[in-house]
Amino acid sequence: MKTAVSIPDAVFRMADRFARQRKLSRSALFTQALEDFLALRRSDDVTERLNRVYAASDSTIDQALRTIQSRSIPKERW
Repeated sequence: MKTAVSIPDAVFRMADRFARQRKLSRSALFTQALEDFLALRRSDDVTERLNRVYAASDSTIDQALRTIQSRSIPKERW
């Protein structure tokens, strides 16, 4: 699909130089950049949803389990 976007001249020049150095078309560069940006945002969405789930539940550790875990860690000198 063809589209038109406005970006600052300096950003365009940097992107154009970057694409040429890597033998990419500008379209390929912008497509990859947008895919990466959207994938990062999807990760943020997942984290946000997980945070909501865990905020609604009790996450305290049972004292007996805490004691067992603590004893299973070897003592080290610092």
